[in-house]
Amino acid sequence: MFPDLTRDDVFRLETRRLWLRWPRAADVPALLRLAGEKAVAEMTARIPHPLAEEDATAFVLESRRANMEGQALVMAITPRAQPRSLIGTVWIRAGEEAGRPRLGYWLGRPHWGEGFATEAAQAMVDAFFAYTEGGELTAAARIPNPASRRVLEKCGFSPAGTGLMPFPARGAVLPVERFRLDRRGWRSFEDRSTMAFVPRLEPGQAALHP
Repeated sequence: MFPDLTRDDVFRLETRRLWLRWPRAADVPALLRLAGEKAVAEMTARIPHPLAEEDATAFVLESRRANMEGQALVMAITPRAQPRSLIGTVWIRAGEEAGRPRLGYWLGRPHWGEGFATEAAQAMVDAFFAYTEGGELTAAARIPNPASRRVLEKCGFSPAGTGLMPFPARGAVLPVERFRLDRRGWRSFEDRSTMAFVPRLEPGQAALHP
């Protein structure tokens, strides 16, 4: 799904306030502290509460494998001034519905209300439509999660009805609001005057492609 450019861990997306990079083993303590918090985990499909260290480690390893194989793009959200400090994650993976790519994200509670989730999600949306030939992105938000719905709307997603979705970590199938954004909508989204991202590399390293 994703090209060679994204399949090396030197790949970065930069926004006004954030760096998005591949997850690392050093992120495990932050994952345990932030993703494992009940208020965060309960709105996600796959983050258990409490979150065990082996689960956080497995997430990092699986994310890196999926990135390397181009099956997904899973990025740690970090402040530009502190790129080693994970504050959330954002990803695009193949969804359950006919394999249509799905955007997902979570942000640690200390960082809620500052627009970071929208900034990170917009960068991933821009990267998807710029770097792949995909025609549509999907997303879903739990009914009691209006903040997530606002993020999607700010990124140009349109409501696509309600439905049921498996939440394995919650042990249930739960109602969600579904959203979609196609390439035409991305191009015409009037609140997005320019792409949110710039690819970044570590000092001294070269890109796989110009």
